Amino acid sequence: MSAAGMQRFWAEARAGALPEGGFGVLLDARPLRLPSGAKLSVPALPLAEELAAEWQHAGGGKGQPFTLEALPLTRLVGNAIDRIAADHAAAVATVARYGETDLLCYRADFPPKLAARQHEAWQPLLDWAALTFDARLSVTAGVIAVRQDPACLAALARAVAAHEPIALAGLGQVVQSTGSLVLGLAVSYRRLAPQEAHALAVIDEAFQAEEWGEDAEAAERLARIAADVAAAARLLALARTAAT
Repeated sequence: MSAAGMQRFWAEARAGALPEGGFGVLLDARPLRLPSGAKLSVPALPLAEELAAEWQHAGGGKGQPFTLEALPLTRLVGNAIDRIAADHAAAVATVARYGETDLLCYRADFPPKLAARQHEAWQPLLDWAALTFDARLSVTAGVIAVRQDPACLAALARAVAAHEPIALAGLGQVVQSTGSLVLGLAVSYRRLAPQEAHALAVIDEAFQAEEWGEDAEAAERLARIAADVAAAARLLALARTAAT
């Protein structure tokens, strides 16, 4: 799973119970292993079935080429097992740090139309975070850094820490893709759909496209981000199912 491009070596991928417990992906009856050598193991069958579906569709058939782009959920789960589970506290700190420079706290000061659009779209999410986590983040105009209240950042970090490794992998992907811890938590807590979170994260880009026309390269980049957010949100939903 470390190569950018690979050749499919299996005919059938399916989910199945592992002898040591948990559920994995079986490639022609052999358990899928991660780069660390550990078997991919998840706590619930529905998640394993989603992962197996990725592998069943990858490449389209035995002997065909495929890339890791075809395995978004597997990449996230692999990160959860090989990295996040090994040091949960460090992973929490990495994700929580986004609260210090959350996208929603940095508003345009010009043009007024963009500034108004940002306020109208972003402020309700900051208000939600204040009510839900007792974390009222400060807002600034332009790129001048604003120092956030340590107590608010600590409250957000506790919300991040409540995510077990697989859910934290999904949350971390949303946060990284959007540049906003608040948007990531809003997706995790089902305050926002992934499409809504992505739209809120790219308000600046959408405004520029309206004013100057759409750039094909920029549109492709935003489409990739939208796909990453959607996959991460799907993993969060599956992690919730596994926890119930």
